[in-house]
Amino acid sequence: MRTIGVDLAASAPGTALAEVVWTGGRARLTRLETGIVDADIVASVTSGEAWLGVDCPLGWPDAFADFVQAHHAGVEPSLGPVEGGADWRRPLVYRHTDHVVKDRIGRWPLSVSTDRLGVTALRGAGLLRRLADAGFVVDRAAEGRLFEVYPGGSLRLWGFDTTGYRVDAARRAVLLDTLRERAPWFDVGPFAPFAVAKADAFDAVIAALATRAGALGLFERPASEILPVARREGWVVLPDGPLEDVIAGV
Repeated sequence: MRTIGVDLAASAPGTALAEVVWTGGRARLTRLETGIVDADIVASVTSGEAWLGVDCPLGWPDAFADFVQAHHAGVEPSLGPVEGGADWRRPLVYRHTDHVVKDRIGRWPLSVSTDRLGVTALRGAGLLRRLADAGFVVDRAAEGRLFEVYPGGSLRLWGFDTTGYRVDAARRAVLLDTLRERAPWFDVGPFAPFAVAKADAFDAVIAALATRAGALGLFERPASEILPVARREGWVVLPDGPLEDVIAGV
C-alpha cells in the first residue's frame, strides 16, 4: 500500500507531499518534497493505487454556503434575521465535522469560512476537480481513497506533545525522535533533516501516517444521518486507537 500525505497551502511554495510505502511489516518514507503543484498531487495517486490524505478542508459549512447565496440574492438567510452575535454566527463558522474535532481533541480547528484557511480551501476545491477529471474517485465523506486529515489533531490523539511544533524546529526534532522511538517500524530514511527544517514537510509526513489510519478504517465515520452533510462539507479523519495500530496487517 502507498499513502500520500499532502500539507496543502494556497500556492505551491507552502505545499508539501510525503509518500509512505507499507510492506513487509514496515513503513518507509520514500518521498518528501515541497513546492508541490496540483499536477504533482494528481500524478502521485494516478500512477498506481494510492490513498490520499489532504490537510485542507474539503468543503464549507452548509449554513455558510446558504447564507452567502441568500446575501448575494438579497433575501433573508435560512438562519433567520441577521443578529451578528457569536451564537448566531457559529453555524456559519464551523462545519459538523469541526464540532466532532472539537469534542475529540478539545480545541476548535481553524474555520474554513472565516479564517485565511479559506484561501487554501479554494485551491483544494480546484484540486478535487482535477482529481475527479483524472479518474480518482472524490468523496468528501471519507468513503473512498481520499481523506481530509488533520496532522496536529492526529498527533495529539496519538499522545504526542504538539506544543509549538509548527513554529519551532527544535520541537519538531523532539517530536520526530519520539515518533521514531514509538514506531521503530517507520523508516524515515534520509528525509529526517528536511522534515525537521520544514513544518510543511513534517505535517505531510504525519498526514501520510494518518491516511493509513483512514485506509484501515481506524476512524469515526459520519453517522448515516450526517452522511449527506459530510459529502458536502467534508469529514476530518481522526485516528481511533494508538499509532501502533496503523502498522497492523502490513
